Parts: sequence; C-alpha cells; structure tokens
Amino acid sequence: MQQTVDKQEKRRELATFLFLSFVLWPLLTVMAVGAYGFIIWISQWFLGPPGPG
Repeated sequence: MQQTVDKQEKRRELATFLFLSFVLWPLLTVMAVGAYGFIIWISQWFLGPPGPG
C-alpha cells in the first residue's frame, strides 16, 4: 500500500514539475516581457520618444 502511495506521489510531483517548467514559467515570462513592452510603449505615447529634449 505504501509503495502505491509513493508511486502516485512521485508521479504527481513529476507532473507538477513538468507543468511548472514547460507551461507556467514560460507563459509568465512572456507575459512579463509583454507587460514591460506595453509600459514602455504607453510611456512613449504620453512622454514622447527618448532622445535629446
């Protein structure tokens, strides 16, 4: 019985690790970079492009 529980727990841990590694973190990274680009775009829209003032 204990081996079955351990095997199920290891499988769940592996599935969680794979989900975090290949789905969640890449998605969050793309969203963060997109949000940063959006903030820069909006700031240039209101403040003008960078350069000598």
